Amino acid sequence: MRKIFQLLLLLIFIAPTAFAADQGEKIGDVLTSGKWVDYSDGYIPIPTYKAGEENQKENPKTVKRFKTFTFENDGSFVLDSAKQRYSGHFKIIDDNVELKFNSVPITHLRINTDPNRTGGYHTSRDMVTLPSRVLSLDNEGILIGDGTTYKNYSGAVSGLFNFYEFSGFANISWGNILMMFIGFIFLYLAIKYDFEPMLLIPIGFGILVGNIPMFQVADFNLKLGVYEPGSVMNILYQGVVQGWYPPLIFLGIGAMTDFSSLISNPKLMLLGAAAQIGIFLTFLGAIYLGFAPPEAGAIGIIGGADGPTAIFLSSKLANGMNVLADGTTVKNLIGPIAIAAYSYMALVPVIQPPVIRLMTSKKERLIKMKPPRAVSKLEKVLFPVVGLILTAYIAPSALPLIGMLFFGNLLKESGVTRRLANTAANPLIDVITILLGITVGASTQADVFLTPSSIKIFALGAGSFVIATAGGVAAAKIMNLFLKKENKINPMIGASGVSAVPDSARVVQTMGLKEDPTNHLLMHAMAPNVSGVIGSAVAAGILLSFLM
Repeated sequence: MRKIFQLLLLLIFIAPTAFAADQGEKIGDVLTSGKWVDYSDGYIPIPTYKAGEENQKENPKTVKRFKTFTFENDGSFVLDSAKQRYSGHFKIIDDNVELKFNSVPITHLRINTDPNRTGGYHTSRDMVTLPSRVLSLDNEGILIGDGTTYKNYSGAVSGLFNFYEFSGFANISWGNILMMFIGFIFLYLAIKYDFEPMLLIPIGFGILVGNIPMFQVADFNLKLGVYEPGSVMNILYQGVVQGWYPPLIFLGIGAMTDFSSLISNPKLMLLGAAAQIGIFLTFLGAIYLGFAPPEAGAIGIIGGADGPTAIFLSSKLANGMNVLADGTTVKNLIGPIAIAAYSYMALVPVIQPPVIRLMTSKKERLIKMKPPRAVSKLEKVLFPVVGLILTAYIAPSALPLIGMLFFGNLLKESGVTRRLANTAANPLIDVITILLGITVGASTQADVFLTPSSIKIFALGAGSFVIATAGGVAAAKIMNLFLKKENKINPMIGASGVSAVPDSARVVQTMGLKEDPTNHLLMHAMAPNVSGVIGSAVAAGILLSFLM
C-alpha cells in the first residue's frame, strides 16, 4: 500500500513536467513548419532616410512591407525585415517563445554631400542588436507579439509574397501613374505633331522608365533606379549630374552652326543679348517665390531656352549637395529644370507666335531686310578664336560650354578637319542626345519630381520664355528707332534671340512667309538665334560666378 501511495505522488509531480515537455514539442513543431509572415505598414521607402537626422523629409509617406520569421529545429531563427536579416536563438517556455537576437552588421546609407566625391552613397557600418522579445501562439495558430501578428505559410507561398513585394504592382502610386501619363503625352506630341522628336521621344520614354515602380526601403539599394548608385541608369545619369553631356552637346552644335549671318551683321547680336532678360527676371522671380539664390540662378537659365545650359548650371548650383550659409543643403532640381527647359524648347512653335503677333504690327511684320553680305573664310576661321577669347574673359565659368561651342565651329570652318567636324555634328551629338534624353526623363521619378517646387519651376519657365521672346522683339523695335529706313530690322527676328536653335529662326521664317511669301527671314533670324546660344552660356557663367 505504501509503495502504491509513493507511486501516485511521483506521477502527480512528473505528469505536469511531461505534459509541458509535450506542449513544448508541439509548439516547436508548429514553429518550424513553414514561415511566419506579417504584412503591415510603417516602412519608409527612402534608402537614405534616418529618423531624427537633419535634412530629412518631414512626415514621409510609409508603405507596407513583409516581415518574415524562419524557425529552425536547432533553436535558431532568422528575421527578414525590410530586406535586413537578423539572426538569433529562441527558447520555448510554457506557451511563449522567447527570442534573443545576435549582433549583426548593418550598412547605413546616406546621401553623398561631398562635391569632391562623385557618385555613390555615404555609408557607415554599425553592429546592431535588436532587443529581446516574446511571442506567443494563440488557439488559431497565429503568432502574436512585438505589436504584430504572424501567420504561417509554406515556403513556396512565402516566396510568392517576396516576388509580389518586388513587383511594380505592390509599389505603384498615383504619382507614378501621373508621370507615365505625362510621358505618353511627350511621345504623342513628338510622333503625332513632330514636336522636337529628337528630344521628346528619348525624354518621354525615359519618363516611363523612371516611373516603373520598384521596391525601396531604408538602407537598401536594389541598384535599379536612376537615383540608386551603382545602377546602369545612375551611371549614365552622372553625365547630367557632373555636367559632362552639355559641353559635348555644345561641341556638336558648334560643328553644325554657320555664324556667317552674325558675322555679316554683328549688331544683331544685341537681339540675342536682349533676349537674355528672361533669365535674370526669372532669377528674381524665383527668389521672390522662396528659392535660395543658387536654386533661383539654375531656374532662371530656363529663360534662355537652352536645355544643355540649364542642365550644366543646375548640376553646379541646384544639385542637392551644395551647402548654404545657414547650413541647409540646396534642393536637387536638375530633373524639373531640365524637363521644363526641354519642354518649352519643344513648344517654341506654340509659345512664340502669339507673343510676336501681340508685340508687332502688320507693317512691321512686312519689313524686308537687306540680304546679308558674303563672309570670307578668314572671317569664319577667326570668329571662333576671337569669340572664345572675348567671352571666356568675360565669364570664365562658362568655358566648358563656350569653349566646346567655338572648338566645334573651328573644326567645321577650318576645312581641314572634316572627319572630326562630321563626327561631332552627327554620331557624337546623336549618342549624347539619346543618353541625355533618357536619363533626364528617368530623373522624373514621381517621389522626387512631384513636389511644389516642380510646379513653381514650370510656371517660372513659361513666364521666362515669354519674357525672353518679348525682350528680343522689344529690342528690335528700339533699334529701329535709330536705324535708317533701308536698314530697318524686322522686329520678328528679335524673338529668335532665345537659343532654341534653329527652331526660333524657323518660327520667324514661317511667320514672315505667311505675311509675305517673298519675305525670307531665316538667314537674318539665325544671327540673333546663334548669338542667343552664346549669350545664354555667358549668362550661365555670370550667374555661376556670383552664386557658386
